[in-house]
Amino acid sequence: MKVGIQLYSVRESLKKDPMDTLKKVAAAGFKYLETANHDITEHPGIGFPIPVQEMKKILDDLDMQVIGAHFSPISEDGIDATLDYLAELGVKQANCANIEWYPYQDMDYVMRRCDDYNKIGAVLKKHGMKSYYHNHYMEFQKFGPENKCIEDIIMENTDPELVFLELDTYWVTRGGQSAVEYIKKYKDRLLLLHQKDFPSQAPQPINMYDGVLNPTSNLDRVVFGATKNPRCFTEIGTGILPIQDFIDAAGEAPNCQYIILEQDSTQLTEIESINRSMDAFHKFKGIEWA
Repeated sequence: MKVGIQLYSVRESLKKDPMDTLKKVAAAGFKYLETANHDITEHPGIGFPIPVQEMKKILDDLDMQVIGAHFSPISEDGIDATLDYLAELGVKQANCANIEWYPYQDMDYVMRRCDDYNKIGAVLKKHGMKSYYHNHYMEFQKFGPENKCIEDIIMENTDPELVFLELDTYWVTRGGQSAVEYIKKYKDRLLLLHQKDFPSQAPQPINMYDGVLNPTSNLDRVVFGATKNPRCFTEIGTGILPIQDFIDAAGEAPNCQYIILEQDSTQLTEIESINRSMDAFHKFKGIEWA
């Protein structure tokens, strides 16, 4: 696999000086970008209000490539223009990046969302792209007649030719599940890994369902915001997650080519943080450096 970065990791720096930030990301050694545009109705593309040909030149000059993209909201006013933009950049896979909430025990809602994921996948397929689903901890709440994790219900009720997977190993772990087992279970649908680390001296238990969350209650945006502690994130290789195990398992997934840094929070500056994680990535086996 190759190492990439979700630009959410440097979101505050991008707000202040986007071009200088991209240069610093490139200088840190990140060539492969996953982007995020959370207002495609305002402007299409990857989060910068820049025409696609100009964006292509900027990326070429920095020797960078967009290998994945998050976009939202789903809107007839913006989705086609955004997907055309991504296709022009050569992007092969993308994700409608709304964080999902599933009302507790509402299986009808989950089934409707599965239908939506199939529809999104069909739209992306027409544009020559694969659609992938990105998890947080909510998908590992269990309910339904068989008391299954929502993640499994989604995978079992979506078309494997239309809905693929970006597995966030941190959030799988915080959902009380084994990221290695999920990598193995859905290896044929796995496209990307999201990676961060969990500090040994975190103020919360690693399993969110072990006293932080009520596993039989509604998990929503308010709960997510109230329980997402910035001190429960740390740079790659400085915490306790078995990252080499994740890389080894993903090495057996035929379509997973990238492990992507997504640093939600840091006690450092954003640029210091991504440099520290890149230094750690170089210590792992099974990563290709071009």
